Amino acid sequence: MRKKEKAQLIDRLQQVFSTCSTSILTDYRGLSTHEMNSLRRRLDELNIEYRVVKNTLARFAAERAGKNELVGLFEGPVAIASGYGDVTEPAKLLVDYINTSKSSLSIKGGFLSDRVLTSGEVMILATLPPREVLLARVVGGIQSPLSALVNHLATPIRGILTVLQARVQQMEGG
Repeated sequence: MRKKEKAQLIDRLQQVFSTCSTSILTDYRGLSTHEMNSLRRRLDELNIEYRVVKNTLARFAAERAGKNELVGLFEGPVAIASGYGDVTEPAKLLVDYINTSKSSLSIKGGFLSDRVLTSGEVMILATLPPREVLLARVVGGIQSPLSALVNHLATPIRGILTVLQARVQQMEGG
C-alpha cells in the first residue's frame, strides 16, 4: 500500500472513530468468506459499517481521534463494526450473529463515545433495550409517583362530593 493510500485510510478511520456513536472490535479468525459476507449484509441493513483494518493504521487513527485507550485492542486480526444510530444496535447484531450462527467470531471490545468497553461490557450493551424503551421507562418512573400523589390529594375531595351528593338525594327524596 502506498503512503498516500495509507494516509487516506488513517484519515478515514480517524473520522469513523470521531463521528460514530459506538464501535465494536471483533476477531474474525475462522470466518469463511461466505460467513463474512453474510455478516456484512446484516450489518449493512442497519447502516453499520464493518471493515477489516490494519492494526498499525488503526492505532494511528485511534491516537489522532483521541482514543488512546483503544490502541491496546488492535492485536491480531481485527474488524470494526461502527454504528451511527442507536448505540446498542451493533452490539446486539454481533452478539445475535455469534449466538445463532455458532461462528468463531469473537468480540474483543469497543468504545461508546469516549468510553472504552471490554468484551463483557459489549455483551451487557447487547442486552439493553433500545433508547426509546429506556426513555419510556424513565418517564413512567417519574409519572407513577406523581399520579399516586394526585390520587391521594383528590381522595378527600371525592369523599366530600360523595357525602354532598348523598345529602342532595336525601333532601330531594324526603
